[in-house]
Amino acid sequence: MRRHIEFDLAPGYPVLHAAYNLATWLAQPLLRRKLARRAAAEPGYGAHVEERFGRYEAARPEGGGPLVWIHAVSLGETRAASILVTALRERLPDMRLLLTHGTATGRAEGAKLLRPGDVQVWQPWDTRRAAGRFLDHFRPDAGVLMETEIWPNLILESAARGLPLALANARLSEKSLRAAKRGGGLMRPAYGALAAAWAQTGDDAARLLAIGAKSVEVFGNLKFDAQPDQALMARGMAWRAASWRPVVMLASSREGEEAEFLRQIQKPDVAEGGRQAAGIQWLIVPRHPQRFGEVAELIRASGLSLSCRSTWGEGAPPPLADIWLGDSLGEMAAYYALADAALLGGSFEPLGGQNLIEAAACGCPVLMGPHTFNFSEAARLAESAGAARRVADLPEGISAARALVHDAGAVAEMRQHALVFAAAHRGAAGRTADALAGLIGHTARYL
Repeated sequence: MRRHIEFDLAPGYPVLHAAYNLATWLAQPLLRRKLARRAAAEPGYGAHVEERFGRYEAARPEGGGPLVWIHAVSLGETRAASILVTALRERLPDMRLLLTHGTATGRAEGAKLLRPGDVQVWQPWDTRRAAGRFLDHFRPDAGVLMETEIWPNLILESAARGLPLALANARLSEKSLRAAKRGGGLMRPAYGALAAAWAQTGDDAARLLAIGAKSVEVFGNLKFDAQPDQALMARGMAWRAASWRPVVMLASSREGEEAEFLRQIQKPDVAEGGRQAAGIQWLIVPRHPQRFGEVAELIRASGLSLSCRSTWGEGAPPPLADIWLGDSLGEMAAYYALADAALLGGSFEPLGGQNLIEAAACGCPVLMGPHTFNFSEAARLAESAGAARRVADLPEGISAARALVHDAGAVAEMRQHALVFAAAHRGAAGRTADALAGLIGHTARYL
């Protein structure tokens, strides 16, 4: 017999939930086709496909301590989860980890976190049947969804089984809140069924409460607790020492930004002698690895010379080229150590911006565009601390970056401000791990 929880459902919930269940059920063939297409470029998407539908070959780990389930959909969430996992293992040394993902890059990164007795599988597609099969197969003692991962059936089925499920490193933008309210009859019960929501900021907490979350606390951002890999930092600094030009990076760039960036750096008012500015070494690091080839073609089509990180030797300095392309995974710390300034990807198109905390931890000055709603509090605090500057658009950002990197004193000052800013906001990992350990202690076990 299982413990069931009754929910105070908003009017219209049964209709919306029925429509959602029908939509997710009907979408399953489309999901299979999408995975097959993605697997052509990223083979990871073609592996263990049946796990997506709640059919698992891996057995539930038996014996030992509690089985803690952490869902980290993609690369960024997995890196945040790694910080939490480290803190959890310090408090629960006999814990076993059940790690789920939605993307191939997340799963590849997550494999680094596994120890004997841990399990890694795909997140189940959010039908009631697949979510139920996942939960009944693995029977975790507690679960954590990272950042924004609200899946109504997965959450409601967890609550119905007495499984405490928390939203960690939680964030919710105004835009996402408005969307959630439009589907309030479905989303409000899902947020309300969470055992806890541990928010990054006070504003995130207020928005989570507004959509029905309970037991909301502000713990800060886990990503501040990440320590840059010192070997990668040393690699990046060696590259920088070998470059006779200051380096400006377009960091974690998104679709549309690279083409505009290439146009802007070749404009007469930005160029020297009618071509790309000889005084700057430009570096582009795309956010998504599946776009590496596309961005390389954009650069070649622009008429600028290109050198890809994938062709560099480990010991030799990067070859001379107008543009360096960071087409590698797991080396962001090296790229930030290489750069004298970084233009923040995702902030020059209405995409919400990428995480600037890693740049700050590496001591890299940041220039960010107008769109940082995904990390609004971190962006505001970084600007106040002198670790980042706000610009109106990409042309202004390029102009500001050129001026900044030719002022060694200003670069050094921003580097120091960035390091101080990153250090001042650590501690979320410990708070989150303590709270999760408390949830595990009050788990209603499966019967």
